[in-house]
Amino acid sequence: LYMAMMSAIQSNPVFKATYQRLVAAGKPKKVAIIACIRKMIVILNSMLRNEALWEAPKVVN
Repeated sequence: LYMAMMSAIQSNPVFKATYQRLVAAGKPKKVAIIACIRKMIVILNSMLRNEALWEAPKVVN
């Protein structure tokens, strides 16, 4: 999950924005990465539950 998030932070605007917001708020980088991993798990879990595909505009905070 850690390596998947490292890639997502670089290429996915949703996770990149979340990561940058957390780091700007003063969180350590590893803590921000783990928070993004949790966000990814929650999103993937809800996608499985609803049988939905990834749609970035619906996921943005």
